[in-house]
Amino acid sequence: MPADTPPPPRPMPPKPAARPGKVSLWRYARLFRRDILSAQPARLYRAWMAEFRTPFFRSYLCNDPDLVDLVLRRRPADFPKSRRIREGLTPLLGNSVFITNGATWARQRRIIDPAFEGGRLRDTFPAMWDAGQAMVARLAPLADGRPVEIEAQTSHAAADVIFRTLFSIPIEHELAADVFSAFRAHQKAQPLLNIGALLPLPGWVPRLHSRRTRATARTIRAAITRLTVDRAAALDAGIAPDDLATKIMTTPDPETGQTFDTDEMVDQVAIFFLAGHETSASALAWALYLLALYPDWQDRLANEASAAFEPDKIYFSALSKLPQARAVFRETMRLYPPVPMFVREAACPERFRDRAVPPGAQIIISPWHLHRHARLWERPDDFDPDRFATENGKACLRDAYIPFSAGARVCPGAGFAMAEGPLLLAMMARAFRIERVAGAEPVPQAQLTVRARDGIHLRLSPR
Repeated sequence: MPADTPPPPRPMPPKPAARPGKVSLWRYARLFRRDILSAQPARLYRAWMAEFRTPFFRSYLCNDPDLVDLVLRRRPADFPKSRRIREGLTPLLGNSVFITNGATWARQRRIIDPAFEGGRLRDTFPAMWDAGQAMVARLAPLADGRPVEIEAQTSHAAADVIFRTLFSIPIEHELAADVFSAFRAHQKAQPLLNIGALLPLPGWVPRLHSRRTRATARTIRAAITRLTVDRAAALDAGIAPDDLATKIMTTPDPETGQTFDTDEMVDQVAIFFLAGHETSASALAWALYLLALYPDWQDRLANEASAAFEPDKIYFSALSKLPQARAVFRETMRLYPPVPMFVREAACPERFRDRAVPPGAQIIISPWHLHRHARLWERPDDFDPDRFATENGKACLRDAYIPFSAGARVCPGAGFAMAEGPLLLAMMARAFRIERVAGAEPVPQAQLTVRARDGIHLRLSPR
């Protein structure tokens, strides 16, 4: 190549095409059910706010950082979780902390939060490490250059982390395997968009969930109930391991002195599995694809991991030696936030950017659009893990980066996710060379989390 020939342009991370123009409510509902992201217009990547009106409710999507701060941090009690979101999730999640509000939610957080504080991350690190080692061992026979559907593999690994840290059992345990299998079937039932989410139905009207949705939810909850009952028996016998399930089940509410009963614990475990497994699997899969797309970053992570990990010992301090893996994972969650939208509800009359917002209006905070907002981020669609060291990146990290939400309802497991993700990513980069599969570029889409429409296919080979 002549010396004056510019290098070829770097590839861009895949981004779904936005829908063109206006569409009817029913057309939008069909598009939304298929994919939340491509159902939205392109103008949302530049707008500070957008209003959507239907015959049944109004929605306001807010990208203005001041409005995001108002809803999530300054006045969260005035913007509770939308009742419409729980319509599709209730069969699985029951009355879990993810969909409750008010005093019920506050009580649940008082019991749950201590399990994720302080030194608990250090205590669970060995379980994360073991899950990572098991992931590398499972993938070693597949690292022969043939395409591997990597989302299935990251789902397996993330589920393994959940069961090892929560119940001290690997994914190969019979009950863990049952939950994992049923959860994959539950995802395919697409339970997010329910008729109750579109129509203002009174509470006494039955919600029509599909037979498959209800059946898979029952299977998952039955297996979780068995795990919870077994753990209660182990606690009574004084032989329970000191893991997250034990911590949560033995933590009393500091105001009432009561602990979770079995049904309440099943609800919480269901959301731990949904949030901790599904979101971690999504982010890790996209991070691995981005390493394949940008092999220079892949080599940087492989070298960093080789220097950070001792061959025969496990050190929690290794996490502090993975700044580049952490930057890649952080940038991945900017481009592909696992939960693309948070939906709140206005509890009282509001005024946003000189527009009246009536009580009951849906307030949408969209990490997907906020993280790619053209008026906030420099080169918003580029992959650049170094951006967070720039002035623009630091400002946006503070004001426009919310993959785990923010404020009172921030994900209690955010610190765990930011340990698990970089750790597993570094272990993969150290063990394998990761390459794209020609003609199989993934297309992002979202129902509940951001996944690839036809999966993410990569080639692995040993380093």
